[in-house]
Amino acid sequence: MFRLMSVVVALTLSALSGLPALADGIGVHDAYAVTSRPGAPTGAAFMVIHNHGGPDDRLIGVQSSIAARTELHSHLEADGMMQMVELTDGLPLPKDGRIVLASGGDHVMFIGLTDALTDGQVIELTLIFAVAGEVTISVPVDLARLGRPAEPDAMTDHDHGDAGSGG
Repeated sequence: MFRLMSVVVALTLSALSGLPALADGIGVHDAYAVTSRPGAPTGAAFMVIHNHGGPDDRLIGVQSSIAARTELHSHLEADGMMQMVELTDGLPLPKDGRIVLASGGDHVMFIGLTDALTDGQVIELTLIFAVAGEVTISVPVDLARLGRPAEPDAMTDHDHGDAGSGG
């Protein structure tokens, strides 16, 4: 009986080690990725990132193998025109605060996609924080959500899953 328990514990620990690790206090909700049209060379990812009581932090970078470059971007108005710019200083994530990455605002940009994004596909994305370190999440491609405005005030911890649960 003891040997059986040891095997069960060993298998459980082995299975858990394969799950995506979330840094203490960091939660990612309602993540999804889109591309503007089939075969487009770029794509974007949107989500809400919560700091559930951890220390003040900063999202300083993003990484993914699906594109030549993966960057944090925002839209800014200059001379009456909207421009997309890289956020080289990242985004602050205060204790008990959140970062909203949404269409028309701050977002993850995939530049030079290695393959076309297809509806239902799941991609891996690593969020890099100054304090929490790297957090890798699974992000579903949901082309039906392209261009829909985000509703960040409606997002709560109770109606959206954490990273690793599919969004």
